[in-house]
Amino acid sequence: MFVTAVDAPTLSAAAEELFITQQALSAAIRELERQLDVSLFSRTRRSLTLTPAGHALYRGAVPLLAGGRQLARMVRRADAGRPDPFVIGHTPDVATSEIFQIIESVVLADASVPITARPVFAESIREDLLAGTIDIALARGVQPPSDLASTIATYHALRLAVDADHPLAQQDSVTIEDLAPHPIVVWGPEHESYYTDVLVSHCRRAGFDPTLIVSTLLGTPPHTAVVAHPDACAFVTNDPGWVYGNRIRIMEFTDPPLVPVQAMWLPHTASELRNRILAAGEESGGAGVGTAPPLSSGIDADGSAGLDHRPRQRG
Repeated sequence: MFVTAVDAPTLSAAAEELFITQQALSAAIRELERQLDVSLFSRTRRSLTLTPAGHALYRGAVPLLAGGRQLARMVRRADAGRPDPFVIGHTPDVATSEIFQIIESVVLADASVPITARPVFAESIREDLLAGTIDIALARGVQPPSDLASTIATYHALRLAVDADHPLAQQDSVTIEDLAPHPIVVWGPEHESYYTDVLVSHCRRAGFDPTLIVSTLLGTPPHTAVVAHPDACAFVTNDPGWVYGNRIRIMEFTDPPLVPVQAMWLPHTASELRNRILAAGEESGGAGVGTAPPLSSGIDADGSAGLDHRPRQRG
């Protein structure tokens, strides 16, 4: 009722949506304020605006109500003997093969568990989780919304994609320093894309400021960017080798940097399968590529997921 009152353009419109009178809705809001012992709205003759307490309640209530709807749907499906598949939404920069690597041990333990992986765009993750169309989102370099629960699910080693005619394609392996003379394709401007900032930080630690090309090609595998920009290179997480009809080479770094795969889901929800998937990702994080930073089970105070978190108890 409170969320509807905030989302609707007017209190009368909210009351109509709830099939109650405006007076009944006003009384319900006043009773909620009495129970919480706070003012949720700042009331003037011309407007009804949220107080800081109202904003705090709204931010917490939206995912909480979405989690309640998700639980109710799950209970009804379980009663009918038709459990919903657990849906993993993943951004295009996390390949379906990488999703399977994360969940492989879960699938092998019980192949009857219904799991579906489907692509989502970073900007739709929050709405997809609130709508219940996905149960968890896996992404790379996304600033997690502050009202979602998040963790670093695993780490992947970065590799380099280059066109077959690129000068670096003739080397057996590359270092970060080798990239200094060459432009690098990214998918968002620096300071606007968390993932771009992560990649740029690797270059600066190697002693150079990279020349960036912001790709306008979205939704396809990251390595395809070098087809449109053959003089550039791109950070990817593919297995090394030749791909795309031998037009693109994926190369190993001599000392591969690691990048996180973030997981996001509705807070205050319980899922045994989600916990098993996150545990499987933690076990596989950075395997075989050196020492990965410790995996995190929470979010920072500002809602971000960093590169080097200390483990916390998963809620």
